[in-house]
Amino acid sequence: MRFANKVAVVTGSGRGIGEAYAKALAREGAAVVIAELGRENGERVAKEIADAGGKALFVATDVSSEESTIAMAAAAKEAFGGVDYLVNNAAIYGDMEQKPLMKVPMDYWHKFMSVNLDGALLCTRAVYKLMAERGGGAIVNQSSGAAYMGGGYYGIAKLGLHAMTHSMARELARKGIRVNVIAPGPVDTEATKKQVPEEYVQFMLMTMPIQRLGTPEDIVGACLFLLSDEAKWITGQILSVDGGQTMRP
Repeated sequence: MRFANKVAVVTGSGRGIGEAYAKALAREGAAVVIAELGRENGERVAKEIADAGGKALFVATDVSSEESTIAMAAAAKEAFGGVDYLVNNAAIYGDMEQKPLMKVPMDYWHKFMSVNLDGALLCTRAVYKLMAERGGGAIVNQSSGAAYMGGGYYGIAKLGLHAMTHSMARELARKGIRVNVIAPGPVDTEATKKQVPEEYVQFMLMTMPIQRLGTPEDIVGACLFLLSDEAKWITGQILSVDGGQTMRP
């Protein structure tokens, strides 16, 4: 129960890895805000947490909208008294259009970046004062191994998120807020199945030391660790959880 009497916001937590994060935080005592654009999935996850004895609130949230993120923070404060933790997990991925950089329409580029990069900034700006009021907190930004692989605009957004995290970590440390990144490798989710052909999955696995796809549960432990007081002297770091797919000095 590392998170008893704490409040966590998890964006994009209506399915996949975000859902796993939200449920794990609730199991360890946190009240969880399911900040999710899709109402059906968001309400389902909140109900499943409540049915298991936890506390959860679904808040319809568009992370690319400053107005929406501010409303999400206000709902968290009204329901649970504030915010201690934020997981910036929401992203366009499963339904992402596959276009080369030389041909992607610029309106799609701006829409994509408004969610996958700007969203983390807007959500952080919406909640950081609430965190500071409670003595500080922790933020985990969700990246990807694609950041290191020339992964088109998806990889560009994730690599930009690394730089944003470094700046956030420096700026928010004085308020007692730590900011770190998790960069998962290929994870067995519905989104990955939609985006990555099976033959390419098998090729990737052949190049990895741990030759299997990850699961959402493989990523959860790293997130809970970085949010917890066990990591109270860790900030501005990028933790790859990817079966050894990327190895950096």
